[in-house]
Amino acid sequence: MKLPSSISLRRIVRIFVVLVLVGIAAVAGCSWWMIARASGRITRDTNNVPTHETVIVLGTSPGTAAAPNVFFINRIATTTALWKAGKVRRIIVSGDNRRNDYNEPSAMRAALMAGGVPRDAIVLDYAGLRTLDTMYRAARVFQVGKALVVTDDWHLPRALFLADHAGIEATGVASKDVSWRRSPGTRVREVLSRVKSVLDIYVLGTKPRFEQ
Repeated sequence: MKLPSSISLRRIVRIFVVLVLVGIAAVAGCSWWMIARASGRITRDTNNVPTHETVIVLGTSPGTAAAPNVFFINRIATTTALWKAGKVRRIIVSGDNRRNDYNEPSAMRAALMAGGVPRDAIVLDYAGLRTLDTMYRAARVFQVGKALVVTDDWHLPRALFLADHAGIEATGVASKDVSWRRSPGTRVREVLSRVKSVLDIYVLGTKPRFEQ
């Protein structure tokens, strides 16, 4: 099909390039903005964190017996250290349990108990399907107004952003770093997830899938 004379191939290419550049700028801008908002609110030092009533631990797959998930292991280790240092009294483990054969919160509870955390200190949120869901439910269902948040360093800017919009005064505690070499796909997806979170809050008005 011939293009109308008023629309040249060169013009189409220019429009396409502009759209790509705008998209890149939007992705970079959202990521930078979240990182800037989180500045000064993230620590790795579990001993110097102020005491809080609650810590929210963000879920991830525990992996398998043959290949355990290092992100899961590190988040559990950081949370256990907070408990043993007397920094928290209640631990909310929030994750995905949409299938009978997949249960992140129960796996987190078992791992924490194996590390010496008492069962009655652990609260399970089975509907933390996304970080947005976790923060909304922490505020509305579990009545959290102030909390520590444990997850990986690359995840914390978005987690704190969503905590802010849920009405939670949050401080991030980063679990042990996992190198870029071991987690390139996860880190790239996180950059895109930051854009999605901005759209969820300011454009789409996305609500959690389970509000109770």
